[in-house]
Amino acid sequence: MARIDFHSNVGDKLDYVCRLTRKIWSATVEGQPVRPIVIVANKTDLKQLNDLLWTFSKTDFLPHCFIDHESAAETPIVLTEDCSPNSLKAIPHADILIHLGQQMPSDVAALVERFPRIVEVVTTNEAERLAGRNRFKTYRDLGHELHNFDQNKS
Repeated sequence: MARIDFHSNVGDKLDYVCRLTRKIWSATVEGQPVRPIVIVANKTDLKQLNDLLWTFSKTDFLPHCFIDHESAAETPIVLTEDCSPNSLKAIPHADILIHLGQQMPSDVAALVERFPRIVEVVTTNEAERLAGRNRFKTYRDLGHELHNFDQNKS
């Protein structure tokens, strides 16, 4: 079973994902392999996130690219709007999936088989909160280990 983390009540999801990605990236112990991250969102959010990842920090470089880029197979942070099994076959690495979308991925069984850890980012927007609750229930009903990190309590 996969570990599913819900980060709820997030104010600015793109800034939050940059900070979360940096935290995961920097937690890699020297000499250990980097934990590859795949970020799934809609096209508009991905374009803004791409720009933000380049300018987010003056001291941290977060190597990333879109899934259709020729170097995606070697890049530790990959951006995509499609998390179908066929699309994800293009990337040989899979450790953490950060999901920013509102829709439940179409093939959850294949997704949780491929990614041992999934992070769902849910904002304070009411439509996103409702969609997040539905995704939480779906994962719970499938028997996955769920954790919620309420950003209002941080």
